[in-house]
Amino acid sequence: MEKFPREKLPRHIAIIMDGNGRWAQGRSLARINGHRKGINRARDVVTFSRELGIECLTLYTFSRENWNRPAHEVSLLMGLLERHLMNEARNMVENNIRLRAIGNVEELPARVREVVARVEEMTSGGTGMLLQLALSYSGRSEIVEAARSLVRDAVAGRIGAEDIDEERFASRLFTAGVPDPDLLIRTSGELRLSNFLLWQSAYTEIYIADVLWPDFTKEHFLKAIEAYTARQRRFGLTGDQAVKAVG
Repeated sequence: MEKFPREKLPRHIAIIMDGNGRWAQGRSLARINGHRKGINRARDVVTFSRELGIECLTLYTFSRENWNRPAHEVSLLMGLLERHLMNEARNMVENNIRLRAIGNVEELPARVREVVARVEEMTSGGTGMLLQLALSYSGRSEIVEAARSLVRDAVAGRIGAEDIDEERFASRLFTAGVPDPDLLIRTSGELRLSNFLLWQSAYTEIYIADVLWPDFTKEHFLKAIEAYTARQRRFGLTGDQAVKAVG
């Protein structure tokens, strides 16, 4: 595994794993075959991230909008997710990886929710890397629910309007307590966020890979990180100010 200076590595990488269905259709296969291949690729990227020393990896696994897909495909996807988590639980424990599900998890089928909760509990002591799976996730609904939570507290008199700032708002998001993504990778060449981590990605570096997710290899992953390490993150400052701030 290629080594990068630790101080240049992104602490948190988020990935929009796009293109499973198109990968399968391009090979005259059923779409589910692309999802199976995509799960294998996700397993590889988790391994690469752990080996590099990435602190947090967030994978856009199933969006809230994905419920609108054909019922048969959704059912197969839920089955794949359930089996994958059961199969990978021991591996995550052995590799000191902690699993955390983010999103409207209560919308998942009961069997899948049970497996998610079980694996979260099994891996709760993991300190090597945090693996976040975005499940039934919607960035807009996450922001709306955070706002509702703050309104409920304000109406109950627990906080005042002046107490609501960015830090308090972020504490009500699914990702509370986790640094915002430094790098967001999207595969398949599409140029959009697709309702993923909208608040958290305000200053995230975005990298677009022109390959479908099942074809995303270690070399593609390392190329994305290499591109990230070559960028200057200014956060609204001038280039000279950013250099001084880092120094």
